[in-house]
Amino acid sequence: MKIAFVGKGGSGKTTLSSLFVRHLGAARLPVLAVDADINQHLGVALGLTEERAAAIPPLGAHLTLIKDYLRGDNPRIGSADEMVKTTPPGRGSRLLRLDEDNPIYDACRRPVGSCCSGMRIMATGPFQEDDLGVACYHSKVGAVELMLNHLVDDAGEYVVVDMTAGSDAFASGLFTRFDMTFLIAEPTRKGVSVYRQYREYARDWDISLAVVGNKVQGPDDLAFLREHVGADLLTWTGQSEFVRDLEKGRTPDFADLEPDNRAALERMREAVDATHERRDWTRYTEQMAEFHIKNAHSWANSRTGVDLTSQVDPGFVLGPQALASRT
Repeated sequence: MKIAFVGKGGSGKTTLSSLFVRHLGAARLPVLAVDADINQHLGVALGLTEERAAAIPPLGAHLTLIKDYLRGDNPRIGSADEMVKTTPPGRGSRLLRLDEDNPIYDACRRPVGSCCSGMRIMATGPFQEDDLGVACYHSKVGAVELMLNHLVDDAGEYVVVDMTAGSDAFASGLFTRFDMTFLIAEPTRKGVSVYRQYREYARDWDISLAVVGNKVQGPDDLAFLREHVGADLLTWTGQSEFVRDLEKGRTPDFADLEPDNRAALERMREAVDATHERRDWTRYTEQMAEFHIKNAHSWANSRTGVDLTSQVDPGFVLGPQALASRT
């Protein structure tokens, strides 16, 4: 199951995504955390030291390896240079499973460590000085989009992506790659403004969107969120001494997380698990093709000098059946 955490800057998006990863890890479930925010803080929020978090190999630095591995012997893709962030898989492509060994994971995936053995992390890498004035951050998350386009995941497996703040995810097709998008909203006008924008953008794309209220201090805060968010409000979290300890650099036991906040995390997990019954691999594959063709016409054909629309394999549907055909 693929889960995105979005919200305005300062909403607690990274904190909530890290708590959700810890909650899954505490249940000994396989979980991959992906830091795709322009400000890379997820590793530290999961308990890594600043040094260990900074040492996570950036996905962007291994983009050629990622492309070469994923294209496999797909005859529609002549080389890694002909792959862009939206390139969809087809017959001959290598597909990913969450709990496997492959060169991409070997190069870029690292264990989180102290909390739970099943937790691993990957990171896009921070914005570098060389990027200033010549690159946008969406070039950094291209590796994440490619990986999700080639991932065949199942119930009980979790990929949790901490996205960049605001509505920037809509600059690519990445926002359609998730089974559930959790929008973290504070009980303020600014807190719910990103929700309105996100809901409007996602309206035509079958996005499962749920709002998680954060920093809710009482009935008035809750009433405010219900007024402005309505039925999209899934659950909420309150003030947390556990989080305050984490932010002070301490290492509290996850079992000490407040019962109400733990219950909110479990409600989020239940909502994610419920989406599995509605998963439509055919629609998922069609969306990949739609965004790829759009990007090909907009910029990618001229950049590569190749008609990238020919990479779409009309006889291919991502999913378990595609894995079975490779065995």
